[in-house]
Amino acid sequence: MNSTDINPSSRLWKLAFTYKTLMIFSCLFSIFSVITSFIPFIAIYFIVCEIILSISHQIELNSELIISYGWLAFMAAALAIVFNFLALCLSHIVAFKTLYNLKYNFIRYLSCLPLGFHTNHSSGELRKIVDDDIEKIEQFIAHQLPDMIGSFASPVVILVILAIFDWRLGLATLLPIILAYIVLISGYRRKDIKTNQQELQKKLIEMSHASVEYIRGITVIKAFNQTFFSFKRFNDAIKAYQFYCLKFIYCFKYHMAFFILLLNSIYLFIVPVVIFLISDTDNYANFILSAIFYLIFSLGLPAPFFKLIYVTQGFQKTVKSVQNMDEVLNVPPLSEPKEGLKVESYDIQFDNVCFSYHDEQVSNTTESNNALNHISFTAKQGEITALVGLSGSGKSTISLLIPRFFDPDEGHITIGHVDLKQMTSGYLLSLVSFVFQDVFLFKQSVINNIRIGKPDATIDEVIAVAKTAQCHEFIEKLPNGYDSIIGSDGIHLSGGEMQRLAIARALLKNSPILILDEATSFADPENESKIQLAMKALMKNKTVIMIAHRLSTIRDANKIIVLDKGNIAESGTHEQLFSNKRTYYKMWQYYQQTLDWQMHHSDMSSQTMMSK
Repeated sequence: MNSTDINPSSRLWKLAFTYKTLMIFSCLFSIFSVITSFIPFIAIYFIVCEIILSISHQIELNSELIISYGWLAFMAAALAIVFNFLALCLSHIVAFKTLYNLKYNFIRYLSCLPLGFHTNHSSGELRKIVDDDIEKIEQFIAHQLPDMIGSFASPVVILVILAIFDWRLGLATLLPIILAYIVLISGYRRKDIKTNQQELQKKLIEMSHASVEYIRGITVIKAFNQTFFSFKRFNDAIKAYQFYCLKFIYCFKYHMAFFILLLNSIYLFIVPVVIFLISDTDNYANFILSAIFYLIFSLGLPAPFFKLIYVTQGFQKTVKSVQNMDEVLNVPPLSEPKEGLKVESYDIQFDNVCFSYHDEQVSNTTESNNALNHISFTAKQGEITALVGLSGSGKSTISLLIPRFFDPDEGHITIGHVDLKQMTSGYLLSLVSFVFQDVFLFKQSVINNIRIGKPDATIDEVIAVAKTAQCHEFIEKLPNGYDSIIGSDGIHLSGGEMQRLAIARALLKNSPILILDEATSFADPENESKIQLAMKALMKNKTVIMIAHRLSTIRDANKIIVLDKGNIAESGTHEQLFSNKRTYYKMWQYYQQTLDWQMHHSDMSSQTMMSK
């Protein structure tokens, strides 16, 4: 995205001050809140002074002055709350605006990344960035940043106050604070603590991945009578996170314990100094009053320093969240021209294409690792080009390269003699309709799921394609018809019904290029013939790439390309390939044997039922 080249800490500050005016005023109000929060301690000191002086000099107590100091303490405390409230209001406005921009831009950027990125990064990892990491940035800006500014302002105010009354007692008060931070910093500088903290973050991500996998696979887990503890990956991920969490805490326990002890024991450093200095003081009354002030003031000192530790840790965690987000934003999208070329015809040509799913950092990639090796063929407009082969032969890979979900490692792919890289992604995707083997339906209404193919389609257009795809009948039986929400109120569709909805999408989009990846794999025998008729109407004058395991569905294809381990074994029509008696011939024989076995098994079952 080119905006993430700076280090994560600087990037976080840049994000926090996206709306500078609001954020600056928020920080100022936070500083004012800190300053006014110390005024009650000073007011209480003067109240105590007035009482002690009145008793020691046996004079009448100035009650009006004491009441004035009391009101000053109350008004200062109230004003501190008001300033803090204003700081948080402004910071929340900035945080919510930034949250919206970050989530919107991140999700939009994900849609621009190649499909290869999504295959190499789990949905749990991306979900954590959207739901956890970006939310942490919002929490930092809304809560922790004003607190951090205030917490850094507190020591400055404290130093000023400590120097006003008696610098010697001020040093005595400051000494345990300095020692506490020396202990804390020494803990943070330990190598094992840094290592365990990094491992803790890694295990948290792994646990998130495993939890998503566990929830998604709960049906399979239940079917095989697995339990939470026997689902090894999830269980191991939780144990690993627990192990490093405890390891990190144990490494830091002594440093944090001494830090807390020193801050809560400031008065123990003041009392010996008071005893030591009291014999040499000239003004006994003023010295005692100063000592009382420092003892009272020491009780309120731990809170701002504990808060400073809290916001510093929050800052470190947020920096890690920014780093996680920027690692995705730094992934370059597929390059494309600003104004791409258009095509006048829709012939698809593969020219010496090689492709591997291996990460770009993996070296020594050989042809044996490639999903495709030097593939060359032409799929002509108005014809059906079928891809057949065993699982893993490269059929689906070819279908993914056509819409440029990946770029080939070698060679070129063109549509109408225009290289895919010379088209914009939006234009290229408008040329292609898909019906994949694995159908994904959104938790939306049936009509909106079909309208994905054409968002502005009318209800009449949707019903027309639904009828053509043999969907209309079962849709009408749903509780709310086309307005029924898939996945809610017990509305679940069978595999065949889901696939027919996917076909309706493609029919509605009506693109010149059609990619069918096992489009009839879940169709029952009754509807398969109807869908085939609908497909013939859909395929007219289109460039069709059809992937099928059931060879009967591609018998009438204009060209059949037989793939074997990423290579083209042979190509031609059904009759040509059958007469060659090579790879396709063997596949056809195996397919016929399977059909014969199914028919024989069906006959046996029928005879058994009749005998009963």
